Amino acid sequence: MDPIRIVDPQDPRVAAYLDIRERDLAGRQGRFVAEGKVVLDLLLSSGRFGTESVLVLENRLAGLEGILNKAPADLPVYVATSAVMDAIAGFHMHRGILAIGRKGTPQSAEALLDALPAQALIVVLVGIANHDNMGSILRNAAAFGADAVLMDATCCDPLYRKAIRVSVGAALKIPFASFTDAAGFTATLDRRGYGQFALSPGGHTDIRDARRSERLALYLGTEGEGLPESLLARLQTVRITMSKGFDSLNVAAASAIALHHFSANRN
Repeated sequence: MDPIRIVDPQDPRVAAYLDIRERDLAGRQGRFVAEGKVVLDLLLSSGRFGTESVLVLENRLAGLEGILNKAPADLPVYVATSAVMDAIAGFHMHRGILAIGRKGTPQSAEALLDALPAQALIVVLVGIANHDNMGSILRNAAAFGADAVLMDATCCDPLYRKAIRVSVGAALKIPFASFTDAAGFTATLDRRGYGQFALSPGGHTDIRDARRSERLALYLGTEGEGLPESLLARLQTVRITMSKGFDSLNVAAASAIALHHFSANRN
């Protein structure tokens, strides 16, 4: 592919990259921004999401040859100096590697569940509104072999730029879908034969004593409030026992411990 040089920050061909931080808040109408070399590689190699274009610093182009060879031959690759790229983005782009991806049609929770193997470990998120936590949980889910992440409607967008970056591209790799009714979703998982553990500081069972079923759903809630009481009442609750006088972890850290435990205890 022949790189296309951009010399004017207002060039309409790179309009999707303008004022990145402001657009993060306003939304991108079905698009998302992938940032960094590792994330670009996952975007182009996974085939899960489409790619509209790539924008890179001129001095980073040579190091991306192997990654860009994975892209369709007609994918526009724009190249700019540091000054021009910073003017486009609205801040200093020290990574110097951006791409615009397409979200496509969201997969339904039911369709995702239908596609999972007989022995599946899934993560169910309720109220995760912090993009750092979302990205970290997705990274942990990928690292410990979770088969999917399901999230309720109050969770933040897993394809938000910061969430993708914190996930180190796992958001582009691990399957995810959303559901609207938590109580209804627990009933759906029950019908499908899933054991369901809710992680809570006040959980009845120490996580070290919990054993997973062939199919397991692990529930994680927002920091501070945790999972809703109505949901905790419906599910088996597990805790990560800590030192006396200290009762909770960051939800991302808790997810890593729990996922490691249950992935290591697959039947």
